[in-house]
Amino acid sequence: MKDLSPQPGDLDAAEQVDVEELRDRQLTNLQATLHLAYDRVPHYHAAFDAAGVHPDDCRELSDLARFPTTSKADLRDNYPFGMFAVPREEVVRVHASSGTTGRPTVVGYTTADLATWADLMARSIRAAGGRAGDIAHIAYGYGLFTGGLGAHYGAERLGCTVVPVSGGMTERQVQLIRDFEPRIIMVTPSYFLAIVDEMGRQGIDPASTSLQVGIFGAEPWTNQMRGEIEQRCDMHAVDIYGLSEVMGPGVAQECVETKDGLHIWEDHFLPEVIDPVSGEVMPDGEHGELVFTSLTKQAMPVIRYRTRDLTRLLPGTARPAFRRMEKITGRTDDMMIVRGVNVFPTQIEEQILRVDGLAPHYVCVLTRPGRMDELLVQVEVSDGDLLERRDQLAQQLTTRVKDLVGVTISVEVVDPYALERSLGKAKRIDDRR
Repeated sequence: MKDLSPQPGDLDAAEQVDVEELRDRQLTNLQATLHLAYDRVPHYHAAFDAAGVHPDDCRELSDLARFPTTSKADLRDNYPFGMFAVPREEVVRVHASSGTTGRPTVVGYTTADLATWADLMARSIRAAGGRAGDIAHIAYGYGLFTGGLGAHYGAERLGCTVVPVSGGMTERQVQLIRDFEPRIIMVTPSYFLAIVDEMGRQGIDPASTSLQVGIFGAEPWTNQMRGEIEQRCDMHAVDIYGLSEVMGPGVAQECVETKDGLHIWEDHFLPEVIDPVSGEVMPDGEHGELVFTSLTKQAMPVIRYRTRDLTRLLPGTARPAFRRMEKITGRTDDMMIVRGVNVFPTQIEEQILRVDGLAPHYVCVLTRPGRMDELLVQVEVSDGDLLERRDQLAQQLTTRVKDLVGVTISVEVVDPYALERSLGKAKRIDDRR
């Protein structure tokens, strides 16, 4: 793979700020954001009052821990526009979650918010190895989901030629990659694997395409999956992080020269990691639930938003002033508890990718035939010729999961392409209890 490390002059001024100056800016913007939320958003006014805190109580960054957290339920309770801090007429765009588990969560943007988002996405794409003049194939979903449009405007801001394919039409995805020769693809990792499978069906070697950079986000994925993608496709696979409630993609980005976690753009988002049960702030380096406070958003500031994502904060490397977050290991709300053992799909995926002959297409099926929960992992074999070894492959995975994750599972090895392919975020859990 080609070395894509940034050259002198590639970084913007904010990426080169020193830590002391960054902390001063954070405090100034945090104090302004707390006042904006308290003065303009009834939910925050009531929540701060109930907690016995006022924006003037924030005199240093550590004082943020005194303020209440915000949850997805709070956003749903204020549906649709109750969390906006500006008149609705000043909101130039809204995005929303799917609302599959209840009311959707709605987020809004002013013109300045959209400009900030485009700038941060451009910064993220450049950190991943993208450059002005590149062709960027965007296979994230467009519409109310923030992925497609966030990537689109960021790539344009960087100076890329954008191919706004969106998700689906997998055969056409492959055709356009062959015909347009993009250097960058932005897509969920699970759907990219479906695209790679389609290349294989068409007799195309994925390593022979023009793709040099894959920017993968919207779902957790492992370093083992990174290794498989990079080996199969001869391209860099880097992680991007974001969530609609905070902004969308571009809150944090993995740098292509280090691939050692995602640098959080702390000039716009202040991260904390808390104990998901007690809410206590954890020191850097300790695992817990990621919490974000926006520092520059106008339409919809968020104060200590609980992401439900599990990670830890680490010192900056490629961008020294900005702390890194470790790759997401799972979520507090997709954690499976199987006979007292906490299990995340990413832990299963990691072991699947260590069994030669299994493909990273799988689903975790939870059932309760008696008094105890049972976990069945359905996973595809990588090659139909290996089906005669399915019992052996199943036993290898069962043993690895038992030894390294600590839970007993059943494994069903199925034919290639037997499991439904996702056009966006992969559905890893099928709860039938």
